[in-house]
Amino acid sequence: MAQRFIPLCTVALGGALATGAGALDLRATGTYQLNRPASLEYDPTFCGLWIANEGPEAILVTLQGDELRRISSDLYRIKAIAIEGDNLIVGDGLGRLQRLTKDGAPLAAPFRLGGGASDTEGIAIDAAGDIVTVEDDPERLTWFTPDGALRMRIDTMDFDPPISEAQGIAIDPRTGHLLIVDDWEGSNSLYEFTADGELLGQASLIEYGTDPEGIAIRPGSDQLFVAFDGGARIVTFDYTPTLPEGAEPLPPGADCMLF
Repeated sequence: MAQRFIPLCTVALGGALATGAGALDLRATGTYQLNRPASLEYDPTFCGLWIANEGPEAILVTLQGDELRRISSDLYRIKAIAIEGDNLIVGDGLGRLQRLTKDGAPLAAPFRLGGGASDTEGIAIDAAGDIVTVEDDPERLTWFTPDGALRMRIDTMDFDPPISEAQGIAIDPRTGHLLIVDDWEGSNSLYEFTADGELLGQASLIEYGTDPEGIAIRPGSDQLFVAFDGGARIVTFDYTPTLPEGAEPLPPGADCMLF
């Protein structure tokens, strides 16, 4: 899957709900052309991106867009993908997940999330090892134990503003903050939450693309990747999370292990 990286002019984009020096801030830096990106995950081991596009395979590419490997699963498609320890966890978008090695070897049979999970658009793993998912029908943000038992659930329509079409989720390991994208049928925005689901900030993404589907974070370089179905591309951003007023900037997190 060939891709092309295109630098962009740097443009500031501030969060609408957070104010002050510690507010959510994005600065677009470049773009990759890619067909139907649906879910992203940054992999510091390879300094690359895992990309799922709702087909039977997921691919790993370098940050320059060169393909490194492809994997498949026992699911009929891979709609969502996340790193779990040294391995991967993938989802079919219908509540079934499977754990794989990064070579694509199954670690166990697929399993189903509890609590009636049915439209799992995005998945992430938090610091406690729980599986965090977003759904858009019904509209929910949910925490599950590693074996798939329901732990906690929030109706995203209860947020102000509501999130009706949550698609992708990433977790900043430095803060525990949740980063969620809402697609074109919703607000076409990025939202930032605390680890407990408290809304911190919102940033419109309409200037950069329509129908955001996936998101990944590279904390070692303060970088975000957002996948847009409209325009078939991934946009890269320099990223500053919301912090308490007067707080020191966050130190870089773990970055590429190849260098």
